[in-house]
Amino acid sequence: MSSLHDRHLAVSPDWLALYYKRPLELTHGEGRHVWDADGRRYLDFFGGILTTMTAHALPEVTKAVSEQAGRIIHSSTLYLNRPMVELAERVATLSGIPDARVFFTTSGTEANDTALLLATAYRGSNQILAMRNSYHGRSFSAVSITGNNAWSPTNLSPLQTLYVHGGVRTRGPYAHLGDAEFIEACVADLEDLLGHTRTPAALIAEPIQGVGGFTSPPDGLYAAFRRVLDRHGVLWISDEVQTGWGRTGEHFWGWQAHGRNGPPDILTFAKGIGNGMSIGGVVARAEVMNCLDANSISTFGGSPVTMAAGLANLSYLLEHDLQGNARRVGGLLIERLRAIGAGSECVREVRGRGLMIGIELVKPGTDEANPEAAATVLEAAREGGLLIGKGGGHNTSVLRIAPPLSLTIPEAEEGAEILAEALRSVG
Repeated sequence: MSSLHDRHLAVSPDWLALYYKRPLELTHGEGRHVWDADGRRYLDFFGGILTTMTAHALPEVTKAVSEQAGRIIHSSTLYLNRPMVELAERVATLSGIPDARVFFTTSGTEANDTALLLATAYRGSNQILAMRNSYHGRSFSAVSITGNNAWSPTNLSPLQTLYVHGGVRTRGPYAHLGDAEFIEACVADLEDLLGHTRTPAALIAEPIQGVGGFTSPPDGLYAAFRRVLDRHGVLWISDEVQTGWGRTGEHFWGWQAHGRNGPPDILTFAKGIGNGMSIGGVVARAEVMNCLDANSISTFGGSPVTMAAGLANLSYLLEHDLQGNARRVGGLLIERLRAIGAGSECVREVRGRGLMIGIELVKPGTDEANPEAAATVLEAAREGGLLIGKGGGHNTSVLRIAPPLSLTIPEAEEGAEILAEALRSVG
């Protein structure tokens, strides 16, 4: 009989990547752990790409999904939907955007696609500013604004995209500058760019770049950008698909580290809010959200079951102060990993905040990315009983660490020890 891997290869596209030389089938999970088809338990430090945000098999979410499924699973946005309205009310308030409207989608890709539709329609421009090294999803419009070659398979685009400096602090032409000078140089670059082009519709930016390897600018960069954008009438879209809901510990949204000029015009979210259920969404002030002059619905966005999951998950997150836990446990974990990294010639930098941590690997004695080492550590961590992710530009040389926000201190210490041993496999 063919293995599940063989069957996967026979029916799946070649570009649908799998982790590990021996791909893993996960069968169930509980808390911060998952089990494979052979019955082996793993500590999960990646959460299905930052999506299992609170815990695996969280009873409150499981109960909400089961009860709602027993009533009605689907209705579409053509009918009033109480769970959708209730979750929208909570998200609108939490967003910080005045007179906010919320539109639910099924993924972060679709959320960003909708944000681009809104911005271009509102501004009457198909020009978009995006950050270098960025990633915003896999739709035609999203890949066309992605500043990361490894995740942008086509140069054909419905949008004209211009890329801005600033998303990566420790590489590029301004890396040698202090934080204030770095921000000043990036702002000058933005001003110069706007002086040589027609007015764009929006700047879209991840406060911390996810697929790009958990890179970020100094706090305040996007506030400085916002002052320039406002002068030119350009909207600011904050892509919070990975940074939202308290994962960074210090803030509920990533934009708040840059929020001195107020919230973004448009905010997108997804992943963690559903704790594995398929939820994405867009928040914008009414003037922007209501700018479309044609009919639009969502068949699956805002489904009763996913909204019930989102409500239960958000309630659990807030009632148990998981943002505070991300700050406390994440702070301890990042310091532990920095101490480990200081002893490895392959570790260039340990960065991040809260429970969103990247370990950038290089070839010893150089600044050159080391994707081979990242692949080796990924495998070694798995053998040690720990699941982590990878990212970091086209070289994929950054280990991505993003456990569920309920991670305990003993689990953080256990994961750090496994990572320390895995890093010894590359020196």
